[in-house]
Amino acid sequence: MAKVGFIGLGIMGGPMAGHLQAGGHKLYLHDLKNPPANLVEHHATVCTSAAEVAKRADIIFIMVPDTPHVESALFGKDGVAAGLSAGKIVVDMSSISPIATKEFAKKINKKSCAYLDAPVSGGEVGAKAASLTIMVGGPQEAFDTVKPLFELMGKNITLVGGNGDGQTTKVANQIIVALNIQAVAEALLFASKAGADPAKVREALMGGFASSRILEVHGERMVKRTFNPGFRIELHQKDLNLALQGAKTLGVSLPNTSTAQELMNACAANGLSGLDHSALCQAIELMSNHKIAQA
Repeated sequence: MAKVGFIGLGIMGGPMAGHLQAGGHKLYLHDLKNPPANLVEHHATVCTSAAEVAKRADIIFIMVPDTPHVESALFGKDGVAAGLSAGKIVVDMSSISPIATKEFAKKINKKSCAYLDAPVSGGEVGAKAASLTIMVGGPQEAFDTVKPLFELMGKNITLVGGNGDGQTTKVANQIIVALNIQAVAEALLFASKAGADPAKVREALMGGFASSRILEVHGERMVKRTFNPGFRIELHQKDLNLALQGAKTLGVSLPNTSTAQELMNACAANGLSGLDHSALCQAIELMSNHKIAQA
């Protein structure tokens, strides 16, 4: 049984921590809100600060929305860094800047502690089902130590390379997902406007070369108009912003990523930022004055 800390217990972090608890590990929790009652009822310890979590746990997981939140959790007043002692492992499972991640890792390493960046893909559904894809950057030894815990939360777990490489992989993932959502939205809108039944078109395409997980899951959302969030537009906006900032730094062009980001910006401007990222289709629908399907 490991002593495990978990900071950030929202729609993703809560279920992930629950899987660690179900695996028999002792949990030390901290969140800006009250931790999920089910974790506390099963004897997780609620800590008053991230520093207390770091003092009491040997492996500390962080799952918060964005780069500034991770920085605050690590290095803010009563942050993780203040409670660390040599030999502990910090694991950031948030999706944040690869560049900032490398700097965070250096600071944690100076405390004789290891650092893993381990962002995930799979959304709320994957978090609840313990089927997340986990993309890891950091030292092999720390990865080997934490892997049994990763296996309680996910299925496809890969050590990609050094610190920052996990976050880079997640950014690449988000580029692919966004562009696929855009492609599915355009295809189904085209079919619908031409008079075909978009549900039947999607069904037919699922049997061909155009088949994809995005067509399967998000295409169904577009047809059925079920945009309750699994992964919110505002979070995907954040991830694509990381991609475009990185592209500027690296001197590369990501033209289609820029277009997808502008479509998400249009959704946000129309009050849709809290919806699932499949609702990107609504920006295209607004421009075309036609909905893929009626509610």
